[in-house]
Amino acid sequence: MKTHFNIIIAGAGGIAKAAGLILAEWSTITPTIYIGNRTLAKAQKVAKWIENGTTKKCEIIPFHLSSDDVTEEMISIFSKGDALLDCLPGKLAPKMAGFAKDYKLNYANLTEYVAETNQIMELAENADTGFVLQTGLAPGYIDVLANYIFQDFCKKYDVDNVDILEFKVGALTKNAVAPHYYGFTWSPVGVATEYIKDSIAIRDYKKITIPALSERATIIIDGISYEEDLTSGGAADLPDALSGKVRKLDYKTLRHPGHYHWVDTQLKELKNKDTLIADLQKNMLATIPNIEDDQVVIYAAVEGKDAKGILRRHEVANNIKPQKVGKHLLRAIQTTTAAPLVQSIQWLLENKTKGITLQSELEAKSFLNGEYIKRVYGEV
Repeated sequence: MKTHFNIIIAGAGGIAKAAGLILAEWSTITPTIYIGNRTLAKAQKVAKWIENGTTKKCEIIPFHLSSDDVTEEMISIFSKGDALLDCLPGKLAPKMAGFAKDYKLNYANLTEYVAETNQIMELAENADTGFVLQTGLAPGYIDVLANYIFQDFCKKYDVDNVDILEFKVGALTKNAVAPHYYGFTWSPVGVATEYIKDSIAIRDYKKITIPALSERATIIIDGISYEEDLTSGGAADLPDALSGKVRKLDYKTLRHPGHYHWVDTQLKELKNKDTLIADLQKNMLATIPNIEDDQVVIYAAVEGKDAKGILRRHEVANNIKPQKVGKHLLRAIQTTTAAPLVQSIQWLLENKTKGITLQSELEAKSFLNGEYIKRVYGEV
């Protein structure tokens, strides 16, 4: 941030902590940060953690974010806030977006939930402030990167259409053991949800819906083999934005070999479709450990013929490890998710846009080279 702002963070989990520390440590002018959570003690703990982790002087104020009523404290904070970073579970996103609209706060969220995103798009259509939706890692950074390499390919080779645009992300452990070949590095409910809900993609230049986990394949990135498969939410709005321009477009999640077979065995045993996400989450939590030492693997590629009819392919791959911010070491999933979220809020505050901005509508190259993002991902 190059001007002082009052930034409200909703939530007190791993990404909220990382966003607060990044704001405190990497902003040119440190904002005042409000940490809101339904459990005040947790908000207070996160505020203290940020204070102890930053090398800069920063005012960090915890408060009780009620899940039921709008309290006087909430009204006071919302009224003097400039922006709201929504780090709460996706099902709460419409409620937080409603607060942002009512109190004229710029708003950015992380959720990959499609139905909730559609609700917010309708809610914020005539808002007085700006809303960037589905920011973070995937959806988020990976979609802006995919859109950037598509635009760059078309410009370089003087074409309007391409054959393939594929983009993939894996939030993975460094090691993997049988039978699940996985370790939780982020939200278990988010993992279960993306495995169950449908994926949005493009086939034959048209946007379609495809069942999750229905197009498995093997990919080698930097000499290492991974499994890839369709999951929900990661494509953001690119299937709409690039319909008619790309013959085949999809987002897939990367996993260590063997993991998806284990997921298949779990799903075969679960009979109640109405509780499938909760039941899969329960099974995973009973077997899969949480692991702090993580990595985030990113891959994006565009393929098509140039103006002379020569088949070309452009690829981008990255492997991001845990990174020290201030005095704290943040996991890779924290920095890769929080940095685009913070970048989105900076973009809104500086550009003073109104209404919804989706991932395809961000100016890709300048956003990807933003001061928060490039510290994590490097420059493009």
